[in-house]
Amino acid sequence: MKVKAYLEITMKIDNANRPDAANVYTKYRQPFLDEIDGALTKELLIRDEDVQVLHGFDSVEKAQAYLSTDMFKNDVFVGLQPLWSADPDVRIYTVA
Repeated sequence: MKVKAYLEITMKIDNANRPDAANVYTKYRQPFLDEIDGALTKELLIRDEDVQVLHGFDSVEKAQAYLSTDMFKNDVFVGLQPLWSADPDVRIYTVA
């Protein structure tokens, strides 16, 4: 399948907390790809000013639906929330 939508979550995470954030990404990357409907890719992007996780989906609807899954709400969100120095920026893009 081809990626038709991206869910981008941009997080402000202090350098000291980035290894813990990378552990959350690593722990849930494969379960995300295996279990989440429409999930095709997941990449961790790191910049000096922030950390982004870019999720590829086969539709916008499935990207939006992921934000309501138990995996996101009870595992990923709970694991990352204590590491944020500001609320994350969540965006969904359609691939043209």
